Amino acid sequence: MKRRIVVTGIGMITPVGLDTETSWEGLINGKSGIGPITQFDDKGIPTQIAGEIHGFEPEKYIELKEIKKMDRFIHLGIAASQMAMDSAGLKITPENAERIGIMVSAGMGGLPAIERYHKVYLERGFRKITPFFIPMLIINEVAGILSIRYGAKGPNICVVTACATGTHSIGEAFRTIERGDADAMIAGGTESCICPLGVGGFNAMKALSTRNDEPQRASRPFDSDRDGFIMGEGSGVMVLEEMEFALKRGARIFAEVVGYGASGDAYHITTPAPNGDGAARCMKLAIKDAGIAPTEMGYINAHGTSTKFGDELESIAIKTVFGDYAYKIPVSSTKSMTGHLLGAAGGVEGVISVLVLDRGILPPTINLDNPDPECDLDYVPNKARQARVDVVMSNSFGFGGTNACLIFKRFRK
Repeated sequence: MKRRIVVTGIGMITPVGLDTETSWEGLINGKSGIGPITQFDDKGIPTQIAGEIHGFEPEKYIELKEIKKMDRFIHLGIAASQMAMDSAGLKITPENAERIGIMVSAGMGGLPAIERYHKVYLERGFRKITPFFIPMLIINEVAGILSIRYGAKGPNICVVTACATGTHSIGEAFRTIERGDADAMIAGGTESCICPLGVGGFNAMKALSTRNDEPQRASRPFDSDRDGFIMGEGSGVMVLEEMEFALKRGARIFAEVVGYGASGDAYHITTPAPNGDGAARCMKLAIKDAGIAPTEMGYINAHGTSTKFGDELESIAIKTVFGDYAYKIPVSSTKSMTGHLLGAAGGVEGVISVLVLDRGILPPTINLDNPDPECDLDYVPNKARQARVDVVMSNSFGFGGTNACLIFKRFRK
């Protein structure tokens, strides 16, 4: 008998809102968080827009003296994790500490810190590099800091799989509890690398939109006029618990995690496999793991980045997996509003998927004005939809051909 794992806490901070509720309200109202880049001088970089988080005050979550020791992706990860822990009401004590772990990670980590201190080194020499330079940029430090902060002594692991990081982190945390290595895990993703190297690097790949004159319309998944993704920053974290552990303490349960799939394309460093083969295999694995029929799927939160091949191949993969039933499944890309949060995307979209079950509302795909003929599914265009669904899937696919899918279900004891 498999251990059952439930979601008891959720937290997110996005370009659409500074907390879970504000983000959710923005998303279901079709609010775009995309605007001109303010975090640096664009220096002639073709893309001058991004999904920035404005008004974030790290001192609300972190002691002032500690803030300077961390890069921004850690600040955001701590904020979302605190929201999730407050939401769960989970108390870590000496009695349960060894059974509670952390799996919060990032896809790129402290790229702004690397950029900043490389300049310090060149201009002022190595002695001006802060001793906190390495801890502020390495990706596993966000999990390490959370472990110290909460006294969690269980598995402390960092999963790094590019844009699938958040989903893999939640999925591997799910597996950790399922196999009995922990009773609860804090899991998700965080990212903040809107800096010249980050934006410039993706521009060099021709991966980003250059619709600078219409920032709020630039991220347009599944639309014929899409011209690339928009970088965003943020964090999404959830608390997972073994069902009896959660029930025993009287926890409020948002949803149950029932399926997880992971696969590799074995094809190309950036381009998805032909016909969405890797994505399709990943979804099939998650469905098999969940023990559900494909016709039970009520909603899919798509990876949907607003790239030519990505959107088209994900649509093909969904049709491969679900056949004719694919046309009956609402599918939406919330990246149309948040931009692509890279390693944080799966964490945020996992939280959104749980809220779809909890609130009975499907967020829209905004800017879908002229659907690509190759993308012919029900993408919930431009306006949220009331719908009580019992099973939802969240997809994430990353560079290197790495794929991750999670399935959440309405909780019934």
